[in-house]
Amino acid sequence: MTRRFAAVSTAANQRALPSVRATLRSPQTGKQAAPPGERSDHVSRVYNELRGLIVSGQLPPGARIVERTVVERLGSSRTPVRSALHRLQQEGFVASSGLGRDQRLIVTPLTQSDARELFVIVGHLEGLAAREAASLAPERRRGLVRKLREINRALAVAARTRGNHARTFELDLEFHRTYVEDVVGPRLLALHRAIKPQSERYTRLYVSVLLDDIPTSVKEHEAIIRAIASGEPTAAQGAVETNWRNASQRLAKVIADLGERGIWHVR
Repeated sequence: MTRRFAAVSTAANQRALPSVRATLRSPQTGKQAAPPGERSDHVSRVYNELRGLIVSGQLPPGARIVERTVVERLGSSRTPVRSALHRLQQEGFVASSGLGRDQRLIVTPLTQSDARELFVIVGHLEGLAAREAASLAPERRRGLVRKLREINRALAVAARTRGNHARTFELDLEFHRTYVEDVVGPRLLALHRAIKPQSERYTRLYVSVLLDDIPTSVKEHEAIIRAIASGEPTAAQGAVETNWRNASQRLAKVIADLGERGIWHVR
């Protein structure tokens, strides 16, 4: 029977984690423990730093995360690190691998099934956002549409010139962020901010291969813009969900060709 798991040496993880100047007060050091509010800030700092490393790929798919190493590298204490890792695990950035004494935390691998689930979720969330955008008052909607058209034109140029990959990636992110941020309510925004960076891991890693599909994506963006501009909520939602559904299919083909990341098999 085959078990699926991923592992990277502790030394590799130590190199991947940068040092941080700020240190946290800990009872073990003989210093005064931080008050609750400060401890919460410490958790957020550790969470944000680890999530940033995972999304950027500096902590690659399948990399083992050793609590002790994180504590040492981030200059933190065990409590905020443990809390941050728990949150990352709840949100899907970190996974548990192995059983019993062999159990370990790893950066969640990139797989076809995971990508499909993430893209469907993001598509639904952004579809709801586009629905709200298409329901805005005409004047506000016109301003939003102007921004979307400017970004999409820049994305089309980047696709034709096959320029900087990072620039192309950021323009696509900016397009979708524009009709979500400052449009939706706090609950939808919180859900989006928790799940969207997980899909970014895929596009960042495979962006160079996906560049050939950018012109198609630009046309799909145009359908989103038209629906928002004409104030058609149902059409706007459908256009966004179509864009993400098609993106999922495009990515699935790339992963099938290049392979999943962060997984290997041991009998």
